[in-house]
Amino acid sequence: MPNLSALDLPHALAGLLVGFMVGLTGVGGGSLMTPLLVLVFGVSPTTAVGTDLLYAAITKSVGGAVHGWRDTVDWKIVRRLATGSLPAAILTLLALRSFVHVGHTANTVIMTVLGAMLLLTAIGILFQRRLLAYGATHHPVGSDHALVPTVVLGAVLGVLVTISSVGAGAVGMTVLLMLYRRLPIQKLIGSDIAHAVPLALVAGMGHWMIGGVDTTLLVNLLLGSIPGVIIGSLLSTRAPDNVLRPALAFVLVLSGVKLLMH
Repeated sequence: MPNLSALDLPHALAGLLVGFMVGLTGVGGGSLMTPLLVLVFGVSPTTAVGTDLLYAAITKSVGGAVHGWRDTVDWKIVRRLATGSLPAAILTLLALRSFVHVGHTANTVIMTVLGAMLLLTAIGILFQRRLLAYGATHHPVGSDHALVPTVVLGAVLGVLVTISSVGAGAVGMTVLLMLYRRLPIQKLIGSDIAHAVPLALVAGMGHWMIGGVDTTLLVNLLLGSIPGVIIGSLLSTRAPDNVLRPALAFVLVLSGVKLLMH
């Protein structure tokens, strides 16, 4: 159980900041939270990833419920993604568990993958509109032909998210936009969030079992992020997107480079 007497303002404020940015820009919390915990607060990469995964499972379950209620989830896509991602997450956890006993190997792997994923996320943020435009002007892949690519995408996400807590939003949405161009963007977003819940839960619980979760830190982050998401979402329609996205991409590039050079 978390030690409630150990609640502290800096971590709660970090949760508030990340929640606010997620609500404002729609960028996944893992892209912001995990590097913030590692680079600013000095949390070990394994603990940062494990804590962030459970944090994501709890926060995204709320978003997933809203999308389900609004019927903006394609459950066929969710099943296809989960078919690949959940087994991949379990196998990755078993590999990480082995690495943990080799000293700093797990931290090195996590830092490298996390840094690379932050750079990829930054590229996705900068070119998202071009990808949407491309998807609107090219013939879509048929739903039946998208079965195998979607399962493979799920497996890739299972590995990346379990190692770095980043990838479901950046990689997942980009590929889904290419595979399912006939579906409304709201359905793809809803499906991506709905799939992220079981993936983050399985990966997060696995990290907890190998000692990679700080429950007190988790409570602190949630206390700040929940109001942050609400405030950011309310202000999102007034935010200057052409300024926010490049600035956010710049921060992610700096974080990614620093992690890769660590």
